[in-house]
Amino acid sequence: MLKTRLILAALVMSASLPAQTADTGTAHKAAATALLDPNNVGAAHLACPAYISAEAGASYPPGGGPAQVAGAGGRGAGGRGASGGGTGRGPATTPPRENWYAEGGQVFDNLYMLTTKANTAWAIKTSDGIILIDTLFGYAAQDEIVDGLKKVGLNPADIKYIVVSHAHGDHDGAVKFLQDTYKPRVILSPKDWELAAREPNPYTHDMDAVDGQKLTLGDTTITIYITPGHTGGTLSFLIPVRDHGVPHLAFEWGGTALGANTSKEMLQSYISNAGRMMDVAAGAGADILIGNHTEYNGALERLDRTKARKPGDPNPWLVGKPEVLRYLTVVQECAKSWLAIDEGRPWN
Repeated sequence: MLKTRLILAALVMSASLPAQTADTGTAHKAAATALLDPNNVGAAHLACPAYISAEAGASYPPGGGPAQVAGAGGRGAGGRGASGGGTGRGPATTPPRENWYAEGGQVFDNLYMLTTKANTAWAIKTSDGIILIDTLFGYAAQDEIVDGLKKVGLNPADIKYIVVSHAHGDHDGAVKFLQDTYKPRVILSPKDWELAAREPNPYTHDMDAVDGQKLTLGDTTITIYITPGHTGGTLSFLIPVRDHGVPHLAFEWGGTALGANTSKEMLQSYISNAGRMMDVAAGAGADILIGNHTEYNGALERLDRTKARKPGDPNPWLVGKPEVLRYLTVVQECAKSWLAIDEGRPWN
């Protein structure tokens, strides 16, 4: 596995990075920037510092590259809003529908994108029901999850498992509604069950994820990895899919955003787990990238291209094995940039 990763990593790195990256904030951000392409530029925007000043004593902006969502809990909060108002975990007042609604659709024979303009959930169709990864904000549950499944010919009552990448409101906001309505099993990491339990009116604690867990439903087995960094128990996934019957393997890095309040411990964990997932993805042969924020890899535009795909056209989601490693290298270098800043090495 390590040999496979090293070969693929060499293909990714050789043309873009110097032989050795200096261990400073600017150098690691430059290393990430050198690898940017449409498959990872959005992820870098959410993970890398916005800038690093060379003036002694100058500060960098809180929240890193992206603007934080109002109510977010600091760096890496991933857009948690205040709960309440009957809308589920998310803003107390439901935003106007035109601000968040987006049409989902089928991207592979057995994989469906259920999405708002900002966040994405994934429905995996199996021979024995549906595995749902993430649930969006609570206010989007009916339009995007329930009605979204029906629009692609699936029955929301067939949801047998909900697997939550991390317990932030933009990803677990509709869990309680779906849990109460359709009675699926719900899987989080132990640490993120603790995070979810702090919310008012939390959903019911069900199954604890285990690192490397094989979750089988009918003819499909996904693999779940515990990859702390964005939260204390973020989950990442390998998902087998088919494109007109041809097998492929999708990878999702479950939590990406970093900013000015991520702890040193979480940055170190993020860096370590990104490296571990390079080994896992390379060894398994992952050749597809999916995410839970549409910005990460231009998912909405990619979905439009999928819907317009003609017979014989390549699937827009098939990016190839080196691009999966490239994505993980970019977010890892972003985390190294933040860590260097935290340790007093912001510039060259």
